Amino acid sequence: MEPGVHSVRHEPRPMGGRNPDEAHRVATPLELLFDLTFATSFSLAASRLADALAGGHFTAALLSFAFASFAICWAWLKFSWFSSAYDTDDWIFRLVTMVQMVGVLVLAIGLPRMFASIERGQHLDNSVMVLGYVIMRVALVFQWLRAAKEDPARRRVCLTYAATISIAQVGWVVQIAIRLSTPAAFLFGAILVLIEMTGPLLAERHAGGTPWHAHHIAERYSLFAIIALGEGVVGTVAALSAVIDRQGWTLDAVLVGVAGMGLTFSMWWVYYLVPSGEILRQHRDRASIWGYVQMSIVASIVATGAGLHAAAFFIEQKAHIAAVAVILAVAVPLVIFLALLHALYYLLLRRFHSMDAWLLISSAGIATLAAIAAVSGISTAACLVLLVFAPAITVAAYELRGYRRAATVED
Repeated sequence: MEPGVHSVRHEPRPMGGRNPDEAHRVATPLELLFDLTFATSFSLAASRLADALAGGHFTAALLSFAFASFAICWAWLKFSWFSSAYDTDDWIFRLVTMVQMVGVLVLAIGLPRMFASIERGQHLDNSVMVLGYVIMRVALVFQWLRAAKEDPARRRVCLTYAATISIAQVGWVVQIAIRLSTPAAFLFGAILVLIEMTGPLLAERHAGGTPWHAHHIAERYSLFAIIALGEGVVGTVAALSAVIDRQGWTLDAVLVGVAGMGLTFSMWWVYYLVPSGEILRQHRDRASIWGYVQMSIVASIVATGAGLHAAAFFIEQKAHIAAVAVILAVAVPLVIFLALLHALYYLLLRRFHSMDAWLLISSAGIATLAAIAAVSGISTAACLVLLVFAPAITVAAYELRGYRRAATVED
């Protein structure tokens, strides 16, 4: 082979586990391509959530979105944690990943049907979503079995993952086969979710767990969060277009644009205030709670974007809700997002500071003030601008003094 020329062949290589201390480990092009399928899933989920909120179907909207968010986030993280530990980038790994991507798209196709079934109050129709999961999990179980064969030291770990994934998937298939009512389906689903979330906790107790890379997995989650933040951009464009179509380039148009991008940008800034990679490197035992909280953080980001989209419907006079409900559709997931990040900061650093409590109280106060302003008849655009200050005060506080105390971590 000529000097400087590298082979492009991706021949099979032993799946013995990656080095958890590998230098300069970053997301691969295949992982980024895989993430694109979830952008589609989030887009569909956010769109249906916005429709339901604008129609005043709040209970159905929350139940549907909670179900969709868990399904999307769980599918993503199961692949991402495996990839962090066992990515060989050979042709087998690539093709099996492609199969999982097909499963994600099938899952996305099933989201509208699931939302509609809950809105109508009929039995939970998640059959297409389960089909997508079957496709993904046949591929993922194959990967875990391959790892079990080629990494004898962690054979028990890999087999535990394969077993719990298979048991949970059988349960989801049974759920759609017996056509349960929506309440019964959610109760049975809660049991299956418990099995799902217990699997990694059981598996990681053996042989030191899988060799995932702390900085790599932190980067993967941050990229996932950016995909979720894309819904904020979509919601901003929708709201801005609605104002321009009705009023032209007015002050309200400027305020809506500033509000949407200000919220999205501030949420991005706040997300990166948590030094996840370095703390996970020092304390791998904190990874499970960190990963599970991240699911809710990502869901709250998507919900905030959906709230902005609902605001667009309101501006276009296509919504059947009051102005205060529109503001709350943005404010509530925004405050949840901030609360979860403060909680995550505490769980990782094992330190509590009064500044965090005051910041969270102040953010909630700003959200409440925005809702009161909406009730008082202040324009939706102005109320949305007011909400920007909720995450902005956290950014300002940490930039001024917060990083000084993030340098050390409690044992």
